[in-house]
Amino acid sequence: MILVTGGAGFIGANFVNDWLAQSDEPVINLDLLTYAGNPENLAALTNDPRHIFVHGDIGDTALLTRLLTEHQPRAILNFAAESHVDRSIHAPEDFVQTNVVGTFRLLEAVRTYWTGLPAEAKQAFRFLHVSTDEVYGSLAKTEPAFTETHRYEPNSPYSASKAASDHLVRAYHHTYGMPVLTTNCSNNYGPYHFPEKLIPLMIVNALAGKALPVYGDGQQIRDWLYVKDHCSAIRRVLEAGQVGEVYNVGGWNEKPNIEIVHTVCALLDGLRGRADSKSYTEQITYVTDRPGHDRRYAIDASKIERELGWKPAETFDTGIRKTVAWYLDNQDWVANVQSGSYRAWVEKNYAERAA
Repeated sequence: MILVTGGAGFIGANFVNDWLAQSDEPVINLDLLTYAGNPENLAALTNDPRHIFVHGDIGDTALLTRLLTEHQPRAILNFAAESHVDRSIHAPEDFVQTNVVGTFRLLEAVRTYWTGLPAEAKQAFRFLHVSTDEVYGSLAKTEPAFTETHRYEPNSPYSASKAASDHLVRAYHHTYGMPVLTTNCSNNYGPYHFPEKLIPLMIVNALAGKALPVYGDGQQIRDWLYVKDHCSAIRRVLEAGQVGEVYNVGGWNEKPNIEIVHTVCALLDGLRGRADSKSYTEQITYVTDRPGHDRRYAIDASKIERELGWKPAETFDTGIRKTVAWYLDNQDWVANVQSGSYRAWVEKNYAERAA
């Protein structure tokens, strides 16, 4: 059995769904169900006895202790995190509480559990921490991509909180000997992505006839990783990763944001065109950039390919087509996540960035 934290969120839910599609090994899924944690992401697992959902907080030591003692998982995979830079600018304390304090309390509970395991189970146990490339800071256009030894230079409250969590995980390995693994991924996209992030926001707003807000000049460059490729990388790291090591996971797809927006518009033009036959690009609106916006992220994923034999299955062209098609086919899911609190957040964030 494995324990997954944050398994009702975007990446976590994709991981849990994919895991149980390929394995009969049960999953305990611990999620607090904040705005981005959505039980509908796990609808396919309703009444599946292999999926044990627990509504709770990684900062709840008593709950963690009970779950670990009762279920005796062989591995913990920590997806639980606040992850939106814009939200971290407005409410940084939430990010410190979840990403730093929450990770610390999780590590403490797991350390106590791991220390008490029999020798063979203790040797086989793994704690896999899922992190981000944003901890490395920003790159100039001509600089080489981030490797696992790149210096940490976080530039937002979000990335700083994730950097802190990474350092705690590293410290628990070097100080206590805990068998940890860390992955740092590039920008994910795909099914179940909460529509505050770039790609789902563009799809949702385009179909609703709303403005497609692009920060600054739209030339911020990101590496894009299809979420199911990310999930396969995590499975491989859990299976064969070397204890104490960090593995960068990327899609080898560096693209500026404005190109992503144009690609989404072109796909929607072909799949579900506007009633007036004009392109969705007519809705693009440039807005004031967010404070401290990193100019470029790029992941060098050669280590995980060289050492573990993993590489992404999807190109950006194939992945983005699957993503747009998923949102078109799952309009009920989209409507259900666009609650009053979601609308209030979007209005607050973008009202401050007038065109």
